[in-house]
Amino acid sequence: MSKESRSQISKQTWTEVVADYAGKDLGERKHWYSSVATAYNRVRPRYPQTVIERALEFAQLPPQAQILELGCGPAIATVPFAQLGFELLSLEPNREASEFAQQNCKAYPHVEIQNLAFEEWALEYDRFDAVLAATSWHWIDPAIAYAKSAAALKPQGSLILLWNTPPQLNEETYQIVDAVYETLAPSIPLYARHEGRKNHQADFLKFSELITDSGYFKNVKYESSIYQVIYSLDDYLLLLSTLSPYIALNENSRNHLFTNLREALHQHQGDLLNLSFISAFHIAHKI
Repeated sequence: MSKESRSQISKQTWTEVVADYAGKDLGERKHWYSSVATAYNRVRPRYPQTVIERALEFAQLPPQAQILELGCGPAIATVPFAQLGFELLSLEPNREASEFAQQNCKAYPHVEIQNLAFEEWALEYDRFDAVLAATSWHWIDPAIAYAKSAAALKPQGSLILLWNTPPQLNEETYQIVDAVYETLAPSIPLYARHEGRKNHQADFLKFSELITDSGYFKNVKYESSIYQVIYSLDDYLLLLSTLSPYIALNENSRNHLFTNLREALHQHQGDLLNLSFISAFHIAHKI
């Protein structure tokens, strides 16, 4: 691969990169996170309660609302919605992730986890008060996602999209590891290393337009906030391992990269890292 080609790849945004992986055959996508399911369950950031509360203010769901969740993963968003008394049917195409979801939702009998993709799910018309997708909507073909979600919703039902961006190093710390990436993994895109918040915000605003342009939803509301988190060095590298560009690396290249990242970060930052991420939501109502 030429230096110019590597540069073009590295400049892809979060949604552009995921769109490449989402375009894979459904069978491939169902197994994409299998090798990192345990790490995903452990280290992916949780959705701040304030974000969930604000989203629900706009969604205006009835008590004990029925929610169809798409791509629930290990139930990171499922649990806080279950704790609020909502009834959830949560779909997860990856077997390992769905098993974690089953374990994490044992205390909530009003949550049903099904190991299948939204594309495979037998549509139940006008059943649900809300369709929820937590950092998963961009994995679904838009030609299916909007029309099928709207069909599953009751009149005036809500589309709830939650988003967490990957927690990232601050600018000063990123400069420590930039040379490591350029030497060992120049194809890793900026979003998976260190991407400016303006790029993420631009991606989110595109989704606001796409939801409206779909013709199935109206009254789109969008909000985002920045949250600070502290990760151990080990957990930070585990976090990176759950991102698609790192999964796509061959094992030797990934291990070599992580060894060098660990050495550079430990030398300059020790074993605790201050990270930040954007948590956001889109709310819209069925037309």
